[in-house]
Amino acid sequence: MSNPSNGFECHWQASRLLLASYLLALFLALLTLCLVAIPAWALTLGVLCCLAQAVWVLPRQVLLGHPCAFSGLRLDEDGWQLYSRANGWQAVQLRPDSLALPLLVVLRFRLAGERRVRGLCIPRDALSREQHRRLRVRLKFSRRRWAAAE
Repeated sequence: MSNPSNGFECHWQASRLLLASYLLALFLALLTLCLVAIPAWALTLGVLCCLAQAVWVLPRQVLLGHPCAFSGLRLDEDGWQLYSRANGWQAVQLRPDSLALPLLVVLRFRLAGERRVRGLCIPRDALSREQHRRLRVRLKFSRRRWAAAE
């Protein structure tokens, strides 16, 4: 049997759980750099790399404030698409290593025309409880979820 309501769309917001987890991991990385016996130049380089990575990742992946940050997913007759303010809806191919767990969804995807595989983490507090459940169900049971983006 086919599902007559093939459409699905959800938009998420910044997650406090993801922010707390990221800041904890960043703190532990910086603490490790300070505790390990390495030369001062290596310590400085390590701290600068951690901070540069935080400046890049926080607005694009965690706080979703950057125009290129992905904040929506939909499924329609054209397949799966991700939304960003800068580029609108873009066709994507979901990868088989995507995870749909009760606490979070790890979405692995490739944009149409790109070779690089990207990832998104959508924790449970980024969507309403019902929307998060619907997203997990769609990802687990959609017939063409691994189809190539057109």
